Amino acid sequence: MIRQIGAMTINGIWRLGFATRFMWLLLKNSGQSLARLHLTIREIYFSGVLSLLIILVSGLFVGLVLGLQGYETLQRYGSSEALGVLVALSLTRELGPVVAALLFASRAGSAVTAEIGLMKTTEQLKAMDMMAVNPIARVAAPRFWGGVISMPLLAAMFSAMGIFGGWLIGVPFIGVDDGAFWSQMQAAVDWRFDVMNGVIKSVVFGIAVSLIAVFEGYDCVPTAEGVSRAITRTVVTSALAILALDFVLTSFMFRGQ
Repeated sequence: MIRQIGAMTINGIWRLGFATRFMWLLLKNSGQSLARLHLTIREIYFSGVLSLLIILVSGLFVGLVLGLQGYETLQRYGSSEALGVLVALSLTRELGPVVAALLFASRAGSAVTAEIGLMKTTEQLKAMDMMAVNPIARVAAPRFWGGVISMPLLAAMFSAMGIFGGWLIGVPFIGVDDGAFWSQMQAAVDWRFDVMNGVIKSVVFGIAVSLIAVFEGYDCVPTAEGVSRAITRTVVTSALAILALDFVLTSFMFRGQ
């Protein structure tokens, strides 16, 4: 048992060191990669545009649930007109960035890991290296930046659709005053504080998920089982990283608010 714990510790330290070196190589080759803008745009399409449907549908349902639960709670205190404030602050500060990032990790992050892992299994990365093509600049960096750029846009769309869902269940279905819903929301939600902090969160989540996804694909054992394990590690590690980072960022951004 002690031997297993020691082996796991050594392996964890080795992977952490390799991930740090990989991050450095990723940043070092980003300029070369971004010069080929079409590669990054292609990855924005695959990571962002193709994730749009699940983001919008999930955002709508989260907004509907928030509207129902929020109305039931606010009604007890005679503040049902503040439903728009509750829905908007919940989504822009917390649920929008976090849930969108979890969905992004499950859909786009796992796909990136599988794609790079398959390229490694079929020795395409090694072939690029032999042809003097840098695989980190050609394969990893565009996928990394594609994810980083897509994540805040997806989180914003998730929040917008969630607010629409909250309005849909609150105003036409329950009967909350339409003017009070929007006016109280506009008065309570601060653009710089609430919205921008939510955007900063989603950018940090995008960096974390994209880095984990490309690293796991690049570092996987080049077999079918190895790729499968790498995909699982991407989803699990990304989810834990998102929740841990959310706690740290929230404690700094919204403490005492």
